[in-house]
Amino acid sequence: MGSIQPPSSHSQAWIVQTWAAFVLSVGSLSLGIFCLPVDAWVKGYMGMGTMFALGSTASLSKTVRDMHEAKQVTARIDEAKVEKLLAEHHPLR
Repeated sequence: MGSIQPPSSHSQAWIVQTWAAFVLSVGSLSLGIFCLPVDAWVKGYMGMGTMFALGSTASLSKTVRDMHEAKQVTARIDEAKVEKLLAEHHPLR
């Protein structure tokens, strides 16, 4: 019936670009906070806010990925059940 497509893997160039962009953005933001002409407690507050935003972004992206994968697994199970039913109850047998 339907063929199940394996998930496409990312190229090495894409992985390097993604990590480079992440490191550059976090580094630039950290340097900007460090160089701000404000008190240390303001810099600390902004740093903690940045870390919280990074952590919650990682959690959100993992949750979205897990939900997507769960839907794929459920769809595969449903497809297998339908194929089994069709194979067992073939009208020409």
